[in-house]
Amino acid sequence: MAEAVELTAPAGSMESLSAALRAGANSVYFGVGRLNMRAHSSSNFSADELPKIVRKCRAASARAYLALNPVIYDADLAEMRGICEAAASAGVDGVIATDIAVLRCARSLGLPVHASVQLNICNVEALKFYSQFVDVVVLARELSLEQIRQIAEAIERENIRGPGGKKIRVEIFAHGALCMAISGKCYLSLASYNSSANRGACFQNCRRRYRVIDEENGRELILDNKYIMSPKDLCTIGFLDKILASGVSILKIEGRGRSPDYVYTVVKAYKEAISACAEGSFSQERVSFWMERLSSVFNRGFWEGGYYLGAQLGEWAGIEGSRAERRKTYVGRVLNYYARTQIAELDLCAGAVSKGAELLVTGPSTGALSFQVRELRVDEKDAESADKGSTGVTLPVPAKLRHNDKVYLLEPRTGSSRSRWSLSE
Repeated sequence: MAEAVELTAPAGSMESLSAALRAGANSVYFGVGRLNMRAHSSSNFSADELPKIVRKCRAASARAYLALNPVIYDADLAEMRGICEAAASAGVDGVIATDIAVLRCARSLGLPVHASVQLNICNVEALKFYSQFVDVVVLARELSLEQIRQIAEAIERENIRGPGGKKIRVEIFAHGALCMAISGKCYLSLASYNSSANRGACFQNCRRRYRVIDEENGRELILDNKYIMSPKDLCTIGFLDKILASGVSILKIEGRGRSPDYVYTVVKAYKEAISACAEGSFSQERVSFWMERLSSVFNRGFWEGGYYLGAQLGEWAGIEGSRAERRKTYVGRVLNYYARTQIAELDLCAGAVSKGAELLVTGPSTGALSFQVRELRVDEKDAESADKGSTGVTLPVPAKLRHNDKVYLLEPRTGSSRSRWSLSE
């Protein structure tokens, strides 16, 4: 690795943003309003929050990237420019863009631009064309590591630079959800619901079960997997050393719709793996440990290789929803935190807590923190458990919590044999 590799994390909320920074992300990416690829999601910020986002990133020595990457219509141009102006004013470090209108607007305001994966850049000639506008290129997800290496070598050999004068940096997706379509350019939702995935309004009807029936004779084909359009999640941690050797500069974690504990867990694992590659301590034993962590949070099963290792066809999820080996149940909120004694007081408005249980706490500043309950007091008396609705529930915690942070009980799913680990590690 010629230079430090940047790990960029999804931030769909202040909780996830704080979780990403706490886990060591070098940068975060996020959306504002409706003009991004999560337009129908609650995973967006307002333009007024941009200064706060940038301040939090600066305090953690991290960069802030605005995802402004849907197809843009004429009716969107004024709003798009307003968002770009707000981003420039707040000091955002870059704009992730697909539409030429966004590229031109961001550049006119002096904002660095990242070419979104939606542009499906697969070769060095396409990269040269976009180098007129962009500083970073997110390559198509369907490329092999050999193809990525060839592009990275061409950038060095031909000294391909962006408008800022620096060499183009190559970014790829390292972990998270995959789309059945080429680099996410899908029209299934548009055809079914008149709701365009390329406008950030995907209904994800590909994630459902399907049957294949011959219309002429009514016979149904026997399928071993009815989720024939729902890919498993990409997971590259097992061969991250090979990815970094290909010349990639930025690794992206997918998941702006995911929870803070997902963001923390995935970022932490990949951050450690990147450091292990740099230090020469990357090993299959450590990969097994990281896989244990990754399996504990939302996933549709893992495709451990993806197209990067030369596969021609994706692996399919086989289930609806998550295969996470731990489930979380909301039990209450934090009432107070006493800094001198590192004690938290809980309002168990929704569930009970016992000694030995594992709790997850999330909040806008806390991010995500999990820990085992080793001591528990109810009305200042030692207790083995505290029932739902109990008052005066206190316990020691490993880090600062905040008023109204949410508290969840973490439990293994049925059949899971994974060992416990915590987000405070």
